[in-house]
Amino acid sequence: MTAYDVSGLHLEETGTGGPLVLCLHGIGSSSAAFAPQMEALGSDFRVVAWDAPGYAKSADPEGGLTLDDFADTAAAVVRERGGRAHVVGVSWGGVIALRLATRHPDLVVSLTVADSTPGSGTSPEKAAGMRARARELAELGPRAFAGRRGPRLVSEDAPHELVQRVVDTMAASIRLPGYGHAAESMAATDLRGELASVTAPTLVLCGDKDRVTGPEASQVLAGGLHKTAYVIVKDAGHLANQEQPEHFNAWLLSHLHIVTNSETSKG
Repeated sequence: MTAYDVSGLHLEETGTGGPLVLCLHGIGSSSAAFAPQMEALGSDFRVVAWDAPGYAKSADPEGGLTLDDFADTAAAVVRERGGRAHVVGVSWGGVIALRLATRHPDLVVSLTVADSTPGSGTSPEKAAGMRARARELAELGPRAFAGRRGPRLVSEDAPHELVQRVVDTMAASIRLPGYGHAAESMAATDLRGELASVTAPTLVLCGDKDRVTGPEASQVLAGGLHKTAYVIVKDAGHLANQEQPEHFNAWLLSHLHIVTNSETSKG
């Protein structure tokens, strides 16, 4: 599989009509992260959630992948499914989504960027910490790695069932070399200089109890984008879409319908 060949990708899909929504998961997850969104959106939209190259049920890439490669692979999925999409990205998936919007603006109807960041290349310390994750995964293995990192992805008040689901999803999704390519793509990226060139209307969401990237990183994104709305999701950690799906989905659906109706009126 290459960065531009989607034949090795595993895609979860729901819905038979309506505009296309492409969901891009975080660095420690898979398409399983979007189960609440696929259920909520399926009646009005065609929803596709990927396992990123080298994750979960998707094939391992033949060589290293940069952020541009991940974005171009996502673009290939959009083209194959009809040409344009609303793109929803969580954390690392949000970074991919923003790069997709600058490299392929004609394919992106709207963006929803949740609990994300401009990338880990905003400081040498963050970049080094991100690169160290691949070594940690190699040393610990997926299960122990997930057990160490997974609980921080939700708030301290999250129910045990959710914590366990997050840990189990991570353990089943991550492996080398895919995770290492993803970590390097984050470590090498600082999106702050290109946010102003994003033309798609964007919804930025962040859990108020996000202990990973935090509201500050989302504020940087919202402040750098022109067509943007910024929403804090109460009582949610880094995985706001899973911890508070009803609130998250309400904002997401509102955003998607507003943009869809605007597009329809233009046509």
